[in-house]
Amino acid sequence: LEAGGTAWQAVKTSGFTAVAGQGYFCNTTGGAFTMTLPSSPSIGDEVSFIDYAGTFDSDNLTIGRNSEKINGAASDLTVATERAANTLVYTDGTQGWLLKNN
Repeated sequence: LEAGGTAWQAVKTSGFTAVAGQGYFCNTTGGAFTMTLPSSPSIGDEVSFIDYAGTFDSDNLTIGRNSEKINGAASDLTVATERAANTLVYTDGTQGWLLKNN
């Protein structure tokens, strides 16, 4: 399933490692889990995610940075916003992955 260049994957219900160019429906109704970003990303790589069941506020999705920065910070990102839908775009080693609203 491709929409706007993103290859959307089946619903994820537990931790996994994302692949550049793919989008993920993340269902945390069974508990919080981690989506780990790809290793060795290239400029312009994108990973998208959507709160499938509207439960990120009670069961968070953690974005594992996999040694790269997220929004310039050397820490994982916790997504706790119900119905969050975002795309992360890789820039460089200084800023790492940056959030862009869909």
